[in-house]
Amino acid sequence: MPKIALLYPGQGSQYSGMGRDFYDEFEEIRGIYAKVSELLGYSVEELCFNADKRLDRTEYTQPAMVLTELVMTKIVKNILEEKGFSVEASAGLSLGEYAALSEAGVIDIYTAISLVSIRGKLMSECVPQGKGAMVAILGLGRDILDSIISTIDGAYLANDNCPGQLVITGYKDAVKKVMELSKENGAKRVVQLNVSGPFHSPLLETAGDKLYKELKAISMNKPEHPYYKNCDAGIQLCSEGIAESLKNQVSSAVLWRQSVENMLDDGIDTFIEVGPGKTLTGFMKKILKEYEEKNPKAVKNVTLMNIDKLEDIERINDLTL
Repeated sequence: MPKIALLYPGQGSQYSGMGRDFYDEFEEIRGIYAKVSELLGYSVEELCFNADKRLDRTEYTQPAMVLTELVMTKIVKNILEEKGFSVEASAGLSLGEYAALSEAGVIDIYTAISLVSIRGKLMSECVPQGKGAMVAILGLGRDILDSIISTIDGAYLANDNCPGQLVITGYKDAVKKVMELSKENGAKRVVQLNVSGPFHSPLLETAGDKLYKELKAISMNKPEHPYYKNCDAGIQLCSEGIAESLKNQVSSAVLWRQSVENMLDDGIDTFIEVGPGKTLTGFMKKILKEYEEKNPKAVKNVTLMNIDKLEDIERINDLTL
């Protein structure tokens, strides 16, 4: 029996038309979109399915992504259950952590979308437009980058995604200095990210504090299965501490590589990325390669798949008991 984890991508994977085939196929999903549009006060169908520039603005990106991921999840879990499989863990990259929480039964889909709508607004308002930046550093070791960051005020590690891909965040001038020093120290590439603020940095602590007030007002259930947190890569097994963890997540680094390694340590052998694109599947391949080199007795025959289109559901039929 495969031990399955569902993985959810974060901001940056969105694209116009995401989830449209699921919407067209299932009446239940069309009903969810209608309720979410009423909840948010604007048409999420127009936002997700048309060429809408708002889709790249974080206050709109966040609810659109979580909605898309969770309606896809409904269909994925139905198919898994029909085949006799169950989900044993979940995790999400940054924004995707809210989808993981909802999938695990901690909050319902509408609460998750309401929260990330607030989260997006708070994050976009926290730092003046144009003052912050985020950059992916490719081909540089974590220890070297940490050493560089330690010498520059206003620059921080945002994501440890996988071997060879780290993300820095902070004030624009500070991030620029890290870019320059990273190149001098052997980075293969540095890529400016198209985001509206210095996410996952201490510059967003105010946004985290305001979000915490919203989180504390919400009733959260005990997770139906473990989910792995961004801020420390640890397992969450109870409802206590979730609000504080999500508050901290806004202003601390996302430890994605470590989260995946912990899932592998815990025997997860089947990883299904649910949502737009296949970013996490790409990360997984690099993480797996390094993990297996360091752990020759590690679990073998790990299965990776991503569900982005309705047709991708057929891949689940390849899973065997």
